[in-house]
Amino acid sequence: MELLLKLLSIWCLIGLTVSQDITYEEHIAQIQACPKECRCPTNFPRAVYCDNKNLKNIPKIPPYTWYLYLQSNMIEVLSTDALQNATQLRWLNLNRNKITSEGVEEGVLSAMTHLVHLYMDDNLLSSVPAQLPASLEHLRLSRNRISKIPAGVFVGLDKLTLLDLQGNKLMDDAVTEVSLKGLNNLVQINLAKNQLSTMPLGLPPSTTQLFLDGNNIEKIPAGYFKGLPKVAFLRLNHNKLASSGVPKNVFNISSILDLQLSHNQLTDVPLIPSGLEHLHLDHNKIKTVSGSGVCPVSVEDLGDSLNESAPRLRYLRLDGNEIQPPIPRDVIMCFRLLRSIVI
Repeated sequence: MELLLKLLSIWCLIGLTVSQDITYEEHIAQIQACPKECRCPTNFPRAVYCDNKNLKNIPKIPPYTWYLYLQSNMIEVLSTDALQNATQLRWLNLNRNKITSEGVEEGVLSAMTHLVHLYMDDNLLSSVPAQLPASLEHLRLSRNRISKIPAGVFVGLDKLTLLDLQGNKLMDDAVTEVSLKGLNNLVQINLAKNQLSTMPLGLPPSTTQLFLDGNNIEKIPAGYFKGLPKVAFLRLNHNKLASSGVPKNVFNISSILDLQLSHNQLTDVPLIPSGLEHLHLDHNKIKTVSGSGVCPVSVEDLGDSLNESAPRLRYLRLDGNEIQPPIPRDVIMCFRLLRSIVI
């Protein structure tokens, strides 16, 4: 009976490991090589959990690891020795450590040729790490001390779709066409809470989500978004934008769906593009709003029924301004799909 139970457990283990694309022999080797400081669950054989262990150094990682969790430790060095076997990694979480740019040893990241997700939020980096693997799709580096993006650091990263650099020390001269070269398929870039005073240059045309909250931006150049034909979500909350620095038609782009301009110094409502669905203008200095001033089409042209040319605005936030209710009738007549107005 005891032998039968052993055979049954082995058979279940083999079935489990095959379902997770790992052989029985690899599974055994993985468990045997699990560092004593970490946890290697048998039901998730490709994962190694070393988070929240007060580690100062990375232990040697088993060779068949795909998911490595090292967040919330005191690690200072990303060591090639400890990670020499971790060439199959897909997911590496190093958030909330003490890694400096000098502590990222040469070649340690480029050796991870299958890495898709790299998370290094809340560390002590002063520069974007070099020699990133071409397989990378998501790179999160928020809340570091990054003031430099080395020229060419993103060249070859054609799979990268998300770049998070919020909460760093980037100034205008760091975010340029040269420093961003190579981001040919980027979808989302987060540059919020940096030290930018102008709209960043050199953003890839593929950019769909652009987050610039919490900078010192005062104006948007006319025609700025001609180079960003796919931008759909734009956040510029908590900047220093005045109406004099926002050309009337600057947001008149067909792709944009969500526009956030809260906590600025606007005195007028910018022209609202027909396709826009959500507009945040709260906590500015706007005194009045009129349909003739903000409607992208003539109210007379709309007729009595909705048509394809009718503005798509569904949500409008205007609280924290100097506007006195009620909202003028011509605004309601223009934006007939409005479901919520906050004033």
